Amino acid sequence: MSYPKQVYSGENGQADAHFRPVDTAPDIGERGKDAIHYLATTTTTRGEYGLYRVEMSARSGGPRTHFHRTISESFFILEGTVRLFDGERWIDARKGDFLHVPQGGLHAFRNDSDAQAEMLLLFTPGAPREGYFEGLPGLAGATDEERSRFFDEHDSYFVD
Repeated sequence: MSYPKQVYSGENGQADAHFRPVDTAPDIGERGKDAIHYLATTTTTRGEYGLYRVEMSARSGGPRTHFHRTISESFFILEGTVRLFDGERWIDARKGDFLHVPQGGLHAFRNDSDAQAEMLLLFTPGAPREGYFEGLPGLAGATDEERSRFFDEHDSYFVD
């Protein structure tokens, strides 16, 4: 295994880092309840990855079993207990636990506990996942065909 192809060819480096203070308001939802913080988007990473901090209120549920054809997903638990499905079994993941799901891997997550939970969600390569999370509330009144088109557009294939 070797390093990937060079992206930067300058001689002295450049100042273009992206800093997000901890007190930045969530991009979706309300802090301390159900919220998503876009720590690094596909735009800021030039398509390399996306990284979100996900806050889940007690008994907030989550998506049913699904897979992605183009992106992998990784979950790192920061606080509380998140139930993770690894394609074979449900795991009560706790602070410090990690799950990587490659492209095509079945997975799901939810908070079944009576306490808030928080995790990092990493997907690679970068994809416009913000549109997925921002579009979910609009599916409430959607037809089956509209829902299917939305999930296809966002590389989400549900199996149950």
